[in-house]
Amino acid sequence: MSNIPAELKYSKEHEWIKLLDDQTALIGITDFAQTSLGDVTFVELPEEGDTFSKGDSFSVVESVKAASDIYLPVDAEVLEVNGPLEDSPQLINQDPYGEGWIIKFKITDSSGLEELLSPEDYAPLTVE
Repeated sequence: MSNIPAELKYSKEHEWIKLLDDQTALIGITDFAQTSLGDVTFVELPEEGDTFSKGDSFSVVESVKAASDIYLPVDAEVLEVNGPLEDSPQLINQDPYGEGWIIKFKITDSSGLEELLSPEDYAPLTVE
């Protein structure tokens, strides 16, 4: 059974979102996603200040098994990237909900937030 923290929201594509306030949030991939990928070997990070529309890929996580695009569920501007992932991409495997976050972003259009899943709604997607 995957670890699914109650305080987070989830996408159907296995990203987690932690709302820090009404305007900012962190995003990463879920425990289920990192387990499915296997050992993460590289993370392609966007630049601070980059803007993305809902559904855009903002990052690529590569592992020994595959490369996966990571998507934003809302329109957003990148405020900060998790720089340590460049030298230590395995942080995503070790601590996907903590040190393994990918970006901090400013929500520029929150209309996609209502499509995010609660932990209870996300859990069935983690059954293989």
